[in-house]
Amino acid sequence: MSHDHSHGTEEVSDKALFWALLLNVGLSVFEFAAGIIAGSVALMADALHNTNDAAALLIAYVARKISRKGADRAYTFGYRRAELIGAMIQLTALILVGLYLVYEGVTRFFNPQPILGGWMMAASGVALIVDLGTVWLLWAMSKGSLNVKAAFLHNLTDAAASVAVMAGGAAVYWLSWDWIDPALTLVIAGYILYMSFGLIRKTSKILMQATPDGLDLEELKTKTEKIEGVCEIHHLHVWELDEHHRALEAHIVISDERLRDIETIKSRVKNLLKTRYDIAHSTLEFETSSQACGEEHNHFIAKH
Repeated sequence: MSHDHSHGTEEVSDKALFWALLLNVGLSVFEFAAGIIAGSVALMADALHNTNDAAALLIAYVARKISRKGADRAYTFGYRRAELIGAMIQLTALILVGLYLVYEGVTRFFNPQPILGGWMMAASGVALIVDLGTVWLLWAMSKGSLNVKAAFLHNLTDAAASVAVMAGGAAVYWLSWDWIDPALTLVIAGYILYMSFGLIRKTSKILMQATPDGLDLEELKTKTEKIEGVCEIHHLHVWELDEHHRALEAHIVISDERLRDIETIKSRVKNLLKTRYDIAHSTLEFETSSQACGEEHNHFIAKH
């Protein structure tokens, strides 16, 4: 079941996301240009990182607009997974970017280029201001949305990356440590790849309708069968519609003499699923012991 956390600030939230998006797009363009002028791969790596942030904010912004359409005849579950499809495209592109940055960073170690440390410091200083501005815009929204909270925390790490690039620029400017630039590039590339592979795994599991992380099907089965009147549960499938909504379908076997109590039993099962396993959308098919479909020994059948 979806809960509305907007508290009447829906349009304000949209405007905050929109301005955060514009700030990150502008920052990416600026850092690309500054990276080319300064000869700094680390600045361009940070620019690519900020481009990813802008893409993530764009997906969040568009997804909020699309999700308001709700379910229709063509998409009976609604449009929640549009965000996941966009995320897969974005993450795949980002992995390619990360691999390219690894190549550039290693190449710069063996073929160093002159770097303008002053430009590195100035550009990363601007990036730090924009990152903190984005954090400020997203802070109020993050209290009511896990998705926006993730973006909020991500921009905090971006601010830390900008501080690191600024320190690298200072090392180049005052100590002539040109090697710090490709070193920072490899660190940023490593972070991008680490985050991307983790998120692509999570996104793929949702799209493949995998059992949600942390949910024990055997425990769910055992506890459901302890409910008075339930003989067995089988043909059990649990999956995620998106990262915030779980769904379940199952066959519930009850004894013939408890058929008159079916509504009470159903209410108890649904209450268990919602309160303990955060499954608000469940489809239950009830069978009597004498008419069970015979799938008792095949509990976890892949959903077709």
